[in-house]
Amino acid sequence: MARPEETGQQRAVAAGRGLVGTAAPRAVLTTIDGERIDLGSLYGKKAVYLKFWATWCTPCREQMPHFEHVYQSAGTDLAVIAIDVGFNDSLDEVQKYRRKLGITMPIVFDDGSLGSAFNLRVTPQSIVIGRDGRILYVGHLADEHLDAALLAAREIKSAPAVAGPARAETAPIGVGDSLPAQSLAMLDGSSFALKGSGAARPTVLVFLSPWCESYLATTRPAISASCRRTREQVSELSGNQRVRWIGIASGLWASPDDLREYQTENKIRIPLTLDESGKLFRTFRVTDVPTVLIADSNGKVIQRVNSDDPDGLRKAIVGL
Repeated sequence: MARPEETGQQRAVAAGRGLVGTAAPRAVLTTIDGERIDLGSLYGKKAVYLKFWATWCTPCREQMPHFEHVYQSAGTDLAVIAIDVGFNDSLDEVQKYRRKLGITMPIVFDDGSLGSAFNLRVTPQSIVIGRDGRILYVGHLADEHLDAALLAAREIKSAPAVAGPARAETAPIGVGDSLPAQSLAMLDGSSFALKGSGAARPTVLVFLSPWCESYLATTRPAISASCRRTREQVSELSGNQRVRWIGIASGLWASPDDLREYQTENKIRIPLTLDESGKLFRTFRVTDVPTVLIADSNGKVIQRVNSDDPDGLRKAIVGL
C-alpha cells in the first residue's frame, strides 16, 4: 500500500470531488453497543464528523488521539461518530482496539453501505457534514484543514438540504444463487462476462487486495500470509483451461495503477478488475480478503472457499 502521507490526502480529496456540496445521506446507524443514530434527525441541528477507519490501519491509530479529543470537546453542536470500514476486521478486534486506546465515542461497524455512500477510498477518511446537512469536507489527514472544516460546519445556519434517493444496490449473491448476467471491464480493457455467452465453464472469482501481503505483514500477519498463499495457489492452478478465472480487487487504497503494479510484480496471469465503488464486494457479501467463490458451468455459485483452509482452493478446483 502506498504511504498514507504521500497519497492519502490526494486520494481522499479526489473521492470527495463528487460529494462536497451535496446533501448527505439520511442513514440510520447502529453502533456496536446497540445505540441507533439517525443522521437525518441531526441535520439542521448539529454538524456531523464521521471518520472511516480500521484496526489494522497505522495512520488511523496515529490520528485517534485527535479524533477522541474532537469528540470529548464537541459540545452540543457537533456529533462525532467512528465508522469501522468492516474490511478484514471484526467486532472482536474493534472491541479490543477500543479498550486498548480508550475510545469513548460511538462506533459503527459498516456493512459497506456507508463506505459506498461516502465514496470510501482510504483509511482514515474523514467526512465533515455542515449543520445544513451538506457534505462540507472530505480528507485523510488530521490537520488544520480538517480543524477549519469542523469549525465552519458548526457555523452554517441554513435549512437542512434534502438528500437525494439512495443508490440502488444489486440483491446479494451467495452460495446457491446465480451469477449476475453482466460484463465487467477488465484492467487490460477487455470485458469479462460473469454469465451468459462464452461462460459455459466453471468460474472462480478471487477477491483480493493488492496491498494485503505487504501492508498487513506487520499489522495482520496471518491475513498477509493467507493472501500470499492464495495468490500462489491461483498462479499454480490457473493454467487449468477447464475453469475461468477472474481477480476482483478492492478499491480501498488501490487505483488502476496500483493494481497494474501488483499484477506485474507478481506475474499475475488471470484477468483483473478493480472494484472501485465496492459494489461487487457488497453484492457477493465479501468483507475479507482473500475470499474465493466458485460457480459451476451454469453460473450457479456452489462454494465459498475458506481462507483458513491452506489447501481449500486446490481441493475445490480438483473437485470441479
